[in-house]
Amino acid sequence: MNTATLYAEFADHLRGLGALDQVAGLLNWDQETQMPPKGSAQRAEQCAAVARAAHALATAPRLAELVGLLEGADLDPAQAVNVAEAGRISRRATRVPAELAAELARASALAQTVWQTARESNSFADFAPVLERVVSLKREQARCLVEGSETPYEALLAEYEPGMTEAELSGMFGRMRPKLTLLAERIAGSGWRMPRFTGAFARAGQLALSRRLCDVFGFDGQAGRLDLAVHPSSSGSGGDVRITTRVNEYDPRECAYATIHELGHAVYEQGLDPAQALLPVGMSASMAVHESQSRLFENQLGRGRAFCEWLCPAFGAQFGATGVDMPETFYAAVNLVEPGFIRTEADEVHYNLHIMLRYDLERELIAGTLDVADLEAAWNARFLADFGVEVPEPRLGALQDVHWSAGLFGYFPTYALGNVYAAELNVALRAALPGLDRMLASGDVWPVVEWLRANIHRKGRLLPPAKLIAEACGRAPSEAALLDYLGRKYGALYTL
Repeated sequence: MNTATLYAEFADHLRGLGALDQVAGLLNWDQETQMPPKGSAQRAEQCAAVARAAHALATAPRLAELVGLLEGADLDPAQAVNVAEAGRISRRATRVPAELAAELARASALAQTVWQTARESNSFADFAPVLERVVSLKREQARCLVEGSETPYEALLAEYEPGMTEAELSGMFGRMRPKLTLLAERIAGSGWRMPRFTGAFARAGQLALSRRLCDVFGFDGQAGRLDLAVHPSSSGSGGDVRITTRVNEYDPRECAYATIHELGHAVYEQGLDPAQALLPVGMSASMAVHESQSRLFENQLGRGRAFCEWLCPAFGAQFGATGVDMPETFYAAVNLVEPGFIRTEADEVHYNLHIMLRYDLERELIAGTLDVADLEAAWNARFLADFGVEVPEPRLGALQDVHWSAGLFGYFPTYALGNVYAAELNVALRAALPGLDRMLASGDVWPVVEWLRANIHRKGRLLPPAKLIAEACGRAPSEAALLDYLGRKYGALYTL
């Protein structure tokens, strides 16, 4: 059998695996947005069935055989990446028993429903038993996946950021933490009182503005949709990308910037190479690269002075008087720095401190040095130490994020790494598009989307994450660009 025929069979097998992954995403999206409350038990079984089917495809002897036959064959770069990625997927899946994969999917689906209810009732005790089950299963999965010198946490991290180590992350976070803390302290001591939004902002108006933002940021509405959910998210790819946002009728920043954040994810998924759809090379490079797109949209662009010149009158047209009716005051209001409880609403200075808290706690959970029974107290003590404020209730603390109920251990650090990548991309964008601020001030984000499409989106998984960013930016990424950006921006805002 010639290489072309072998590769065609191989690609068809992989597309089936990619399609099942998207089915799992759709089940999760439906659970967050449409599923009736009594559907959780059935949904858990559906998720388990899909996980079992995906595991069977990933561990099929024929896939491993095809990978062996194609390794070293005369393949183009995209085909070679698909073969290498299929080998990695197959090896990882083979280490995890099929029933464990199915039970993880089942337990996570049930846990998400319990998390939503516990969050509404503000009771961590209601959530703890199901979280304990998820953590136990993730520990078991990590033990199965560990390879070579990997730690159990690194084995889970590899699902989101292949090749990244705890030592690298901890080193980066250790360098960032004191500088971020010092910047936050200097801002708090500056004496500046920033303007704030005032009044009530109707849900319908916020959703209308969100749909307008979808158009501005290049989201193809014929290939996706926007809905409300408890926790903002993005799922799907290509011609079917689903994003969700949430509304706070007294703080319109939450909906607007959650939407812009998720649009970064969605536009990335819509910009992947359609010729490689459902194949590994046609997927995002990593979750940190994914988060770099959302954080770039949300912060460097969306919270930038130039874009506020467009967004301020857009708010005024939608809501009338907002209390911050001039671009300068609007810019100050959307960049207000103060310690807050909710990660997704955190300012840029405090945001990475939120991530470091979660990173440390979830590593302890997986290592077994922290029990779920002690998680709420550990969270509250760490938050008080890092932010100087006591957590008043569980929904503002250990119950605020969906990730652990969904079994996404190892995901959180990719947000901070995504911020590092976003800062590098911002520098590169400004060099490539000298008129960028003028474009943003007029609400023209399309040149940014085109640049990202050429330098990030279309390349999919052709390059390892850090190399992809380095190629796009002309230098190896480091936290220096992020810290410089934050120092300059907030130093000017708060006259430090």
